[in-house]
Amino acid sequence: MAELSDPPVLNRSSVETAHKRIKQNIHCTPVLTSQTLSDIASTPQSQQALAGTPLKGKTPAHPRIQFFFKCENYQRIGAFKIRGAFHALSRLKPEQLSKGVVTHSSGNHAQALALAARTHGVKAYIVMPTISTPSKIAATKGYGAEVIFSGSTSDEREAVVEDVIKRTGATLVPPYDHPMVVLGQGTMALELEQQVQEMVDSDSSLSVHREHDRTPTGQPAVNGNAENGSTLPHEPRAGHLDAVIAPLGGGGMLAGIATALEGTGTRVFGAEPSFEGADDGRRGLEANQRIPTVKTLTIADGLRTPVGKINWTIIRDKSKVKGVFAVTEEQILAAMRLVIERMKVFVEPSAVVGLAVCLYDEDFRTIVEEEGGEEGWDIGVILSGGNTTLEAVSKMFATESRAGERAEAKVGMAGERIAENVAG
Repeated sequence: MAELSDPPVLNRSSVETAHKRIKQNIHCTPVLTSQTLSDIASTPQSQQALAGTPLKGKTPAHPRIQFFFKCENYQRIGAFKIRGAFHALSRLKPEQLSKGVVTHSSGNHAQALALAARTHGVKAYIVMPTISTPSKIAATKGYGAEVIFSGSTSDEREAVVEDVIKRTGATLVPPYDHPMVVLGQGTMALELEQQVQEMVDSDSSLSVHREHDRTPTGQPAVNGNAENGSTLPHEPRAGHLDAVIAPLGGGGMLAGIATALEGTGTRVFGAEPSFEGADDGRRGLEANQRIPTVKTLTIADGLRTPVGKINWTIIRDKSKVKGVFAVTEEQILAAMRLVIERMKVFVEPSAVVGLAVCLYDEDFRTIVEEEGGEEGWDIGVILSGGNTTLEAVSKMFATESRAGERAEAKVGMAGERIAENVAG
């Protein structure tokens, strides 16, 4: 985007202002719970699950966890990105809007900016890597955008964007690395904390802290001063989230959530895929420097990007983001299966990396066990989107023929194929 003469301060108040600007254009997505998934997370992993890892032979962690899922897969365009896109466009000047907007994205931000631009009556130019999924390309075109294809790396995409800007004068709306985008994405955290408070006020059994006093509905408890970032020790309360975990790709969502929740006592964590170096955020924190490039074919295709420069300044701050963890492709698929089969919620792989960390990462689970004690933690999990297809999901979970037929109830336990008058 063009340089701002009065750039916003990245704090909770700015996120609240952003929410007021965009709430008429977005959905307040639902928050769901799942006792089944909470029970699974609260059960120690088996020794078999730890075999082949550095933790082989060690006692698995035994945390107590209650999940609250913020379902951004039910957001407009099927993902959280619409929040940042609408907020960014709302801050552009008329002369900028008249020349259109441009961005580069593998899919979700592409659709978000296309829809936001159409809503504002603005031309949108979307640079998409050729490896983008056909469903996301089709959806982006369906919102009226002009799609221009590029290579898959950030450098390749950005070069094409520069060509579009020279040709059209369009204003760049980055997919994640801009304060206006960060503030827009952070609005989901404001909704989440209020929704959880209202849910627990209505049914205290939803919280691990059910015996503690609750703060009044609509008044999230704040420890310390959110303006200066000071934080007092967090006292567990029913209705107050102990932690929120979100996927980390370019970092706009995680940085926005951390900004919105700074000073509230709610810990913020990031989650990434580890495949082919996709965990650049985690590795960057270990090395104490941002990793500028990522080239990976992780199934979590929405997270195939390095953390942005602006977002890195927030994510590396331990007072804002407590840590970043990474999970394998197999763990992502296992978490995705649980969400689809047990919760009946359709999500894309990128959406479940946070849940996978809670279920399978022993370092994270140990933190919950040690800091949460016998009560445990209430954890907000961001399900960031659901933009995939049945064909893609089917291929991800493709099985040996007979096992697949058994799962489809086409053969019996002994391989028989006879069925007659079977009640559903």
